Amino acid sequence: MHIKVMTYNIHHGKGLDKKVNLDRICKVIADSNADIIGLNEVDRYYSERSHFQDQMEYLTKELNYFGAFSPSLALQPRKKYLTRQYGNGILSRFPIDAPKSYVFNKRLFGIEDRSILEVTIPLCNKLVHFYVTHLSLNPSLHRQQSEFLITKAKSPAVIIGDWNMKVRSKRWKRVVKVYRDVWDSIDSQDGLTYPAKNPRKRLDYIFVSKDFTILDVQINDSIPIASDHLPFVSTLSL
Repeated sequence: MHIKVMTYNIHHGKGLDKKVNLDRICKVIADSNADIIGLNEVDRYYSERSHFQDQMEYLTKELNYFGAFSPSLALQPRKKYLTRQYGNGILSRFPIDAPKSYVFNKRLFGIEDRSILEVTIPLCNKLVHFYVTHLSLNPSLHRQQSEFLITKAKSPAVIIGDWNMKVRSKRWKRVVKVYRDVWDSIDSQDGLTYPAKNPRKRLDYIFVSKDFTILDVQINDSIPIASDHLPFVSTLSL
């Protein structure tokens, strides 16, 4: 079975033109024809910056996907709005089973809380485990979070998200001892995703367990203005 998996930090829909426009995000996803999409920096009733909108609800309805959400931040509501949340999401063409959220709630001044979203999706008569995360910039917290994820993940596993680390760094090498970076199968490309206008770094990753064959990896730069990150899609064979 072949599946197309995407990772995309949507920056709460705020593009390089400083405008929040989820329709552009929808078009990027639709044009990619991805089956399963891991999303970072998604708002749910968060603030005026995203018009107190439930962005996961909007994306699932507009794209006709199944969806799940994991809040990294949960703040007190304002006026009539519900609890204000910000975190990670997943969109899937296939039904999602047993979503779980693991929150790293440090409450340290100036350091953003992080979370991991775990879901299982039945594919090819197997339960495949998908993990979506956006890890800390703080080196110590990043190590704790990445080690938790590596230890927690169950095969067959696909790990998607913004890891805030450099390729070939010590952090990266710890991960690839256990999971494959999908870009390792492509010798002629480097997978740069940030900043979207003139990418110089790869912060976004898809890691897979040995159960998968990596068939293709492509940067999606169809609408680079849509977010401050570029998404990319990998075609996998299970």
